[in-house]
Amino acid sequence: MIQTVVKRDGRIVGFNEEKIATAIRKAMLHTSKGEDRYLIQQITDHIAFRGSSQMTVEDIQDAVELELMNSSRKDVAQKYIAYRNQRSIARKAKTRDIFLEIINIKSNDITRENANMNADTPAGMMMKFASETTKPFVDDYLLSEEIRNAVQGNYLHIHDKDYYPTKSLTCVQHPLDKILKNGFSAGHGESRPAKRIETASILGCISLETAQNEMHGGQAIPAFDFYLAPYVRSSFIEEVKTLEDLTGEDYSHLYHREVDDFVIRSLEGLKGEERILQHAMNQTVCRVHQSMEAFIHNMNTIHSRGGNQVVFSSINYGTDTSAEGRCVIRELLKSTYRGVGNGETAIFPIQIWKKKRGVSYLPSDRNYDLYQLACKVTARRFFPNFLNLDATFNQHEQWRADDPERYLYEVATMGCRTRVFENRFGPKTSIGRGNLSFSTINLVRLAIECMSMENEEDRIALFFSKLDAMLELTARQLHERMEFQKTAYAKQFPLLMSSLWLGCEQLKPDDTIAPVINQGTLGIGFIGLAECLVALVGKHHGEDEEAQELGLKIVTYMRDRANQFSEQYQHNYSILATPAEGLSGKFTRKDRKDFGILPGITDREYYTNSNHVPVYYKCSARHKAEVEAPYHDLTRGGHIFYVELDGDATHNPDVVMQVVDMMDRYNIGYGSVNHNRNRCLDCGYENASDSLEVCPKCGSSHIDRLQRITGYLVGTTDRWNKAKLAELKDRVTHD
Repeated sequence: MIQTVVKRDGRIVGFNEEKIATAIRKAMLHTSKGEDRYLIQQITDHIAFRGSSQMTVEDIQDAVELELMNSSRKDVAQKYIAYRNQRSIARKAKTRDIFLEIINIKSNDITRENANMNADTPAGMMMKFASETTKPFVDDYLLSEEIRNAVQGNYLHIHDKDYYPTKSLTCVQHPLDKILKNGFSAGHGESRPAKRIETASILGCISLETAQNEMHGGQAIPAFDFYLAPYVRSSFIEEVKTLEDLTGEDYSHLYHREVDDFVIRSLEGLKGEERILQHAMNQTVCRVHQSMEAFIHNMNTIHSRGGNQVVFSSINYGTDTSAEGRCVIRELLKSTYRGVGNGETAIFPIQIWKKKRGVSYLPSDRNYDLYQLACKVTARRFFPNFLNLDATFNQHEQWRADDPERYLYEVATMGCRTRVFENRFGPKTSIGRGNLSFSTINLVRLAIECMSMENEEDRIALFFSKLDAMLELTARQLHERMEFQKTAYAKQFPLLMSSLWLGCEQLKPDDTIAPVINQGTLGIGFIGLAECLVALVGKHHGEDEEAQELGLKIVTYMRDRANQFSEQYQHNYSILATPAEGLSGKFTRKDRKDFGILPGITDREYYTNSNHVPVYYKCSARHKAEVEAPYHDLTRGGHIFYVELDGDATHNPDVVMQVVDMMDRYNIGYGSVNHNRNRCLDCGYENASDSLEVCPKCGSSHIDRLQRITGYLVGTTDRWNKAKLAELKDRVTHD
């Protein structure tokens, strides 16, 4: 008697005789004689009781064929065999078609799933081949049936599913000071500790690049200014020692002399030690500038993940008020403003200015001048984005302005929006921590399924019931993935689990990573709140106060359930305002196919990202802030606020400052501005005109519009998928 079945992927599952009966019945229904229930039961029982205790799917299908051929219904046997062959061909054809689209570098949703990855290169092709063949394995082997059905049913999306078997984690905030002080080994040689600013800059690049190859998400440095500041001083000391060699004098008392700022000034009129001091400072500033320039250039040219993708990197800075830290910030901003290569805007790292009262909020604050410079750079180069440390949920009770290590208590974020700060199992900090994995719920589909309920109160009640069930399922899926990740060994992540992750110093190479990864977070994401509200109450939250009230109720409920899951599973669950890229169109296409075109819901190529006001809805920046701000406290797994500026912002950095001030006024955690920026793809020339057709520098008509996609910039919209291109076309400015 058959008890278990070996599936094609190697999984062993319990035998279900109904599947045999269903297959025979389908074949019979395609014949002229129709269904014979007695024969179906007879064949099913015969195979079930005479088969081996464990059989493969193919063996069972062979047995069905034989039984049908020996029966009076050979017509059914023919249909069954034909259908079986068609299924086999279909399975192979699907893989073949996907591979051919990759090989022929077709611009579609497979090859343009991630705009930061060039899937047209050989390395990019190899990564897509691996990705598309790995996902079905995950579905069939690593997911439970209930979760697999939720994914296939378009209710749930598991991000980075192709990386699931690798047990890798999503992202991490690098404690770069450990790398710079101690050096590191990533399995192939060792890097010595840094002694000067140039080495510190290079090690920062190497740390980000190496970790990118060990993870499936992004890399960030949480306190770039604090970490590099000591190497400004050590480089300054080198310059003083060089002058000692030239003059034969002893200037050792200048090594640690406090200075107000490291800036270049003329030596004219200076004599003696003051001339020596200023000359050493001038040389140091030049070295810092070159190091920052090299850092930016490297982060835009060094490829990771097999050579098909620049490192998805972010750096946080802005609160170091020391002369050395200010020098790092200033020269980084100057280099960013100048641009890379032919003067084009640097795509990476995503730069994030940490704004703080008493540091850079008022003109009297120490770093206010650098904040002004940051706004000027943003007005031209899109970066830095702005992180509001004064938002109620971004504050830390241990932060002190006179603490030289206050950066330990400052929230940092990934440029895409991922946020890690609160921690049930260790210190409240961003450093040495990151997201483990995240999955996104399709709020729109849940709401569409409730539209048949005429009574609004009943409709909303049914929605919350469906939402609760999907939250339970998502929390369990994330828990199961984490349990799988826990089985990885520290040696599988040579840098991450030796130098970067909080608590990794306790691990030996053959230890599993289970004892330390609970410091990370599990993100429950969501998409399409706007369309969900239209389905439930007829309007989205940007246009109706009652819809906004319901939107906040929905996301608050999700936040509360995430807190309950944290207790239930003993993990750090959080709600994430999903940065949907490929997902924005994937969910929509399936829902439109199943439910048709529904006005305001499925009538566009995309669903609106997370809790954002729809990009096509014309409103003021103030109104957008009022609507979106309350969601930031609820989505502590990550969020972002955008404002689309009209025209050329280059000559109006004050408008950027107004947006950042508005973020502070409305308790917004993280935000950025978008504006016009055209780029010639042949020579790199950029300007901010509304419509640039021909490059005035080289005459090329190969012009692209530099734009932000889900928190990061993309050098060309050629790599955007159809859904995101449709969204880009619909974007309106905010007055």
